Amino acid sequence: MPARSDTAASPQPGSQVNRPTSHDPHASLVARYVDPEDADGVDDDAVRRRVGLVESVRAGRRWWDANADEYQVEHGDFLGDARFTWCPEGLDEDRVKLLGPVEGRTVLEVGAGAAQCSRRLLARGAFPIALDLSLRQLQHSRRLDAEHGTRVPVVQADAGRLPFADASFDLAFSAYGALPFSPDGAGIMREVFRVLRPGGRWVFSITHPIRWAFPDEPGPEGLTAVASYFDTTPYVEQDHTGRATYVEQHRTLGERVREVVGAGFHLLDIVEPEWPEDLESTWGGWSPLRGRLLPGTAIFVCTRD
Repeated sequence: MPARSDTAASPQPGSQVNRPTSHDPHASLVARYVDPEDADGVDDDAVRRRVGLVESVRAGRRWWDANADEYQVEHGDFLGDARFTWCPEGLDEDRVKLLGPVEGRTVLEVGAGAAQCSRRLLARGAFPIALDLSLRQLQHSRRLDAEHGTRVPVVQADAGRLPFADASFDLAFSAYGALPFSPDGAGIMREVFRVLRPGGRWVFSITHPIRWAFPDEPGPEGLTAVASYFDTTPYVEQDHTGRATYVEQHRTLGERVREVVGAGFHLLDIVEPEWPEDLESTWGGWSPLRGRLLPGTAIFVCTRD
């Protein structure tokens, strides 16, 4: 699911970013994570610049470890403990079944967070494994398992280097995980293709690419395009030394399609969920006002022959 949930999630380059603090009164299994390299109390700068793979992975791991507690507290009610929703529009897999039949299937969740989606698949008879770059997110998965008496196997790893043998899974999916934060989306696609068995399905949701052109604001100011949709320079938050602390990537719709096809997948569908009439909550820049006028999510449904 989307990372930044404050309305200042995508400020203009050069502005100051007030990063959320890390706290979770329910996370009693482990001590609160504190990044020793992020304790200077100085707000980060928001810029647009290219970021290499190593710098991006390091920034992603540190950011999610530092902010997982607040993320789970803030969005826990919406995400549930064992709910599989694809997006802030609340499109549930139980209803749309984009993965197809899951009972008895081995399933890989890429960028799993606290593995809420995998926990729901476990209840439906699947055999999921939840993978995430952030140790702290996976510790929240363990917390939820302890609270509910479940056990979702988890693996800490980079989505661009999956630690599994070829043809290990029947299905793979990602709900806003990994792809928005990696400069090598094509490499992730190839890795997922490698670990899927022939006939396997790969389904992933991301922020709809058109949103890149608009301010990440839930109100009327978020309805006017201010940036080029075609500019794929990453959004970066960096500290006073120039070290990236948060990185978000953008690809046009055509570029994502070419990543999918280039990895060997067949693209079956691109689902653009409409905003439900009865949903009045906001998630950062996702709101009823914007959601009823602009697509906020794109879900790619792919198969491996």
